[in-house]
Amino acid sequence: MLAELGHFSLVLALLMAILLAIYPMWGAQRGQVLLMQTAKPLTVGLFLFTLFAYLCLTQSFLNNDFSIAYVAHNSNSLLPWYYQITAVWGGHEGSFLLWVLIFAAWAVAVAMFSGGIPQDILARVLAIMGMVGIGFYLYILLASNPFERLLPFFPVDGRDLNPLLQDFGMIIHPPLLYMGYVGFSVVFAFAIAALVAGRLDSTWARWSRPWTLAAWVFLTLGIALGSWWAYKELGWGGWWFWDPVENASFMPWLVGTALLHSLAVTEKRKAFKSWTVLLAIAAFSLSLLGTFLVRSGVLVSVHSFASDPTRGLFILGLLVLVIGASLLLYALRAPQLRSVGRYELLSRETMLIGNNILLCSATLVVLMGTLLPLVHKELGLGSISIGAPFFDQMFVYLIVPFVLLMVMGPLSRWKHQTLPALRNQMLAGVGLSVVAVALLSFGRDGLSYMATLGMALSVWIAIATVQEIRQRLSASKQGLAGLTSLTPSHWGMVMGHLGFAAMIMGIAMVTSYSVERDVRMTPGDSIELQGYEFRFLGVEILKGPNYSGHVAKLDVYENGRKISHLEAQKRFYTVQRNMMTEAAVDPGFTRDLYVALGEQLNNGDWALRVYVKPYIRWIWGGAALMAIGGLLSMSDKRYRMSKLAKVRVKSEAMAGEAA
Repeated sequence: MLAELGHFSLVLALLMAILLAIYPMWGAQRGQVLLMQTAKPLTVGLFLFTLFAYLCLTQSFLNNDFSIAYVAHNSNSLLPWYYQITAVWGGHEGSFLLWVLIFAAWAVAVAMFSGGIPQDILARVLAIMGMVGIGFYLYILLASNPFERLLPFFPVDGRDLNPLLQDFGMIIHPPLLYMGYVGFSVVFAFAIAALVAGRLDSTWARWSRPWTLAAWVFLTLGIALGSWWAYKELGWGGWWFWDPVENASFMPWLVGTALLHSLAVTEKRKAFKSWTVLLAIAAFSLSLLGTFLVRSGVLVSVHSFASDPTRGLFILGLLVLVIGASLLLYALRAPQLRSVGRYELLSRETMLIGNNILLCSATLVVLMGTLLPLVHKELGLGSISIGAPFFDQMFVYLIVPFVLLMVMGPLSRWKHQTLPALRNQMLAGVGLSVVAVALLSFGRDGLSYMATLGMALSVWIAIATVQEIRQRLSASKQGLAGLTSLTPSHWGMVMGHLGFAAMIMGIAMVTSYSVERDVRMTPGDSIELQGYEFRFLGVEILKGPNYSGHVAKLDVYENGRKISHLEAQKRFYTVQRNMMTEAAVDPGFTRDLYVALGEQLNNGDWALRVYVKPYIRWIWGGAALMAIGGLLSMSDKRYRMSKLAKVRVKSEAMAGEAA
């Protein structure tokens, strides 16, 4: 019964999306207030019907209703309840239901928290989201229905959830990632609505910026959490593998980062209007492209969903329709997108557009590296592989000029910056960076060029951030008391740049100085690695709710003192007949101690892989700092819709009095 109710609720949600796409847009075009006012209730209906369908599927998992094909393929009666809940998005159909639920949640958030936006613009924004929603709901009903019955026979206990997904990280990683992916649909809707209405001014940028920040924050956290999950769960000790599906999430993040900075220029200086709209379209288009790559079956990845060609063709058609229609509208309106802001070559505007170009160049590198092997194979030219060396080398070429502009940007003034003042700041920053790198490298054996470069860039960003704050305080003539006058948006920029610096430091250090040993050990053996002694205590039998296996126990000593106890697991999931590694990690501020259990060898020996990972936590800590920076920027009073509404009402009243 729940399956039928859930399916019918999705049909009603599709009806809401159709009505949402028609009536508010019609009302906005004709100036009919009643039709525009239907946008909010229709959006709420869209969300409630989608939520009800999602809850029906969740309850079916908790009830072990294996008569539903999707439940039977992704759950098991022995699965813990918290994994039964997360198994809802453990496969293709359920994950896309989560996708449309998050899409509906974004739509209702726009409807509820956009009081400062004129009614006609809000109606157009929600109508455009309704149009996009039609494609999503048609897809889930026609090609990816999670409520299909498994008739006439179904398994008694189910086929179990993919063991890779039975981890805490996967409980929150997909929702965060989807919040970022789908969040760019809001930015896309604002851009298209502004194009339709012909109101591409700085006010549009102010409306769009908090939603862009929210989507970017979620995507940042989702990507970082996925990196942490791969590091801990796969047992390879790596944090990023340039997997095609990882690249699919990285591309909209890069464009979204460019969009954030471009929106700031459009809002403050009334420049980059055309470029900003194009970035908004590109961010959502790349999110859809990522969806196509993951769900079409064209990629082989531990992240991708097995699916038939029909699903891929459906999403490809939706992708072509959305991109084609939006670019056509952009082409028709582009002649009207004239920026009124003027600036010279040496100015903050130039630095920001330069960084935008480098971010888009990085996106093109990732896009070509991901798609070229697929195109090459489809053309019958054979199989080629583009792996980490290509991406690493290309990003090294891009990161140096990117950091240079990133340092110069905040130190430069809008419109015009004098060369002597900027040159003095830059020379001081370079000098301090050289001294800091020399101190950090003192006593370290085997200095690496890449590590030294990474440390220098990281320290330079941090020093430039402090210089920028000092420059602000000097201009305000308030001393340290001037710190309180800095806006949340400014502190968000500071946190974002410091987070990026921490990430560069972590990437450089772990890439250059990570140490790995594959060893054969018997209970009582010990090895020494980077000053740490790992003592192998032995292996015990492991028994879980739906798996069995072994757990290796080790003690770690430093200078004769015990500092940690590690337990690395090797699990065998009995239903799916899969073997999984659960690495043991002792985290630290400047290093991780990492042990993965391998296979049992003869004579009772065991194969183990032992790592010392310097500064790897700085990668995820840096991502967290960037996300905090985004949240701080969102809290800026300029983006509070209630305040915008009051300002708009006041300005309209003054205009009426003047008339």
